[in-house]
Amino acid sequence: MNLSIVKYNAGNVRSVLNALERLGVSATVTDDPEALRASDKVIFPGVGEASSAMRYLREQGLDKLILELRQPVLGICLGMQLMCRHSEENDTECLGIFDLEVRRFSEAKVPQVGWNQAIDAAGPLFTGMSDRPYFYFVHSYYADLGKETAATSEYGIRFSSALQKDNFYGVQFHPEKSAEDGELLIKNFLDHA
Repeated sequence: MNLSIVKYNAGNVRSVLNALERLGVSATVTDDPEALRASDKVIFPGVGEASSAMRYLREQGLDKLILELRQPVLGICLGMQLMCRHSEENDTECLGIFDLEVRRFSEAKVPQVGWNQAIDAAGPLFTGMSDRPYFYFVHSYYADLGKETAATSEYGIRFSSALQKDNFYGVQFHPEKSAEDGELLIKNFLDHA
C-alpha cells in the first residue's frame, strides 16, 4: 500500500509513524502534491494552532489539493479540525470539507487531556469495537455536532469526536496514542476505509 502523511509543519507525525510501524506499515511524510495524489490512502495528522497550519497549507497549495483527493483521507486532531469550515482559534477559515464550526470549550477546563469514550461510534473506522470505545484526547477546541458526525464524546458538552463524509474521515482523539482501540482504528482505516 502506498500510504502518505501530509507534511505541513504540525506536530505529531513521529507518533503516527511509530503507530504504523507497530502495524508493519510504512508511510511517506510529504508535502509533494503528486506524491499525495498518487497515494492509496492519506493521513492528515496534527498538533498545533489552526491559523498557522492553514497558512502553511495555503502557501504550499495543499489546501486545494486536499479537497481534490478521492482516496480515503484520515484527519487526526488538528487535522480533523482543519477539515471543518471554520475554527474559533484565531478566527481561521478552514478547508470546509465538513460544514461544521470548531469552537473552544467554555464549559470545562482546557485542554481536555486523557481518556474519554467515543459514544455511538459508527462506520468503518469502528469495525470490531464496542459502541463506546475509549481513546486518548488532548484538545481545547471541538467540532460541533452535524450530519457528518460518526461518533460523539462528552466533555462539559457533547461534541463530534469522529466525522465522516464521502472519502474523508476525521477523529478528534489520537488513535496513535490510544492502545488497542486506537491501533484497531488505524488498521480499520487501512483495511476498510
